Amino acid sequence: MSYTYKYPRPMVTVDAVVFGECADNSYEVLLIERGSPPFKGHWALPGGFIDMEETLKESVVRELREETGIDSLELQQFYTFGNPGRDPRGRNITVAFWGKELKSRLVPKAGSDAKSYKWFNINKLPQLAFDHNEVIAKAIKAAGL
Repeated sequence: MSYTYKYPRPMVTVDAVVFGECADNSYEVLLIERGSPPFKGHWALPGGFIDMEETLKESVVRELREETGIDSLELQQFYTFGNPGRDPRGRNITVAFWGKELKSRLVPKAGSDAKSYKWFNINKLPQLAFDHNEVIAKAIKAAGL
């Protein structure tokens, strides 16, 4: 049996905040350069839309692997972001995860819709796509950095 509703429904995405611990005990965050609209050419967190048959954790692991090649990082769910207007494509709710590892153990490579990647010091972030500056700020608190 199929159910449909006359009410609009939001899109659901996942985002991964990947912290790399540097040799001097500082932290950097891994960002991707978006290869497609919206915010094409802007820096953003790895992430994307969930697939209907996936759990949230499976979705974030898949998106992180597809966009950065990283697939062995332990990720923890920490917050749900859902302010109206956070995505120009329409109503969007994202579930955010964070993980940290020695940066030297993480070997990212750009893939999927990520044009490139770059590490940024958590205290010197560029202006990011969507509300990802806010997502990273909450992840820093959640990770105790």
